[in-house]
Amino acid sequence: MKVTFLAALAATLALTGANPLPAPTPPNIPSAATAKSELAALKTRTTDATGYSRDYFNHWITISGQCNTRETVLKRDGSNVVQADNCSATSGTWYSPFDGATWTAASDVDIDHIVPLSNAWKSGANTWTAARRQQFANDLVNPQLIAVTDNVNQAKGDQSPDAWKPPLTSYYCTYAKMWVRVKYVYSLSVTSAEKSALTSMLNTC
Repeated sequence: MKVTFLAALAATLALTGANPLPAPTPPNIPSAATAKSELAALKTRTTDATGYSRDYFNHWITISGQCNTRETVLKRDGSNVVQADNCSATSGTWYSPFDGATWTAASDVDIDHIVPLSNAWKSGANTWTAARRQQFANDLVNPQLIAVTDNVNQAKGDQSPDAWKPPLTSYYCTYAKMWVRVKYVYSLSVTSAEKSALTSMLNTC
């Protein structure tokens, strides 16, 4: 089973530090010091906005030609990616920094929203315009999108760092820096538990 294989591979990589391919590096990841300052500036909320629907976030829009956001990130985060005329990835190699797995089929890779759309809604996006939500869901300027193993992304769901962290502890620092930067750029709030988890993760940097 894929899950069993991933668990074994992640454990091996965590022990050996092996990394068959360079990890994807989404843009605009802050330093640990900057991330700590940005985290301190985030508003802490005690209640969550209700009424979320994924349909409120128009995602995987056309970026260039026939390439949508997903295909653009697959190209950016993969190695030797070959695309068909319709921009779909026909071959390539993807390293998932969440769990240390490497894939050669785009169908095994999801594009993760570092800050899930549902979490964004709960922490401030419920007041945004449709255009702002579309920008958030397709953001290629900030570290909001990354190619990762599909099963791992699905296990994460819409959970914040107090409830879910990447399987590889070695990625805690980078993950926390990306999460904080996205929340800071979009002026989104955090819960006290979320802030505590992010603080601990940034302390691993």
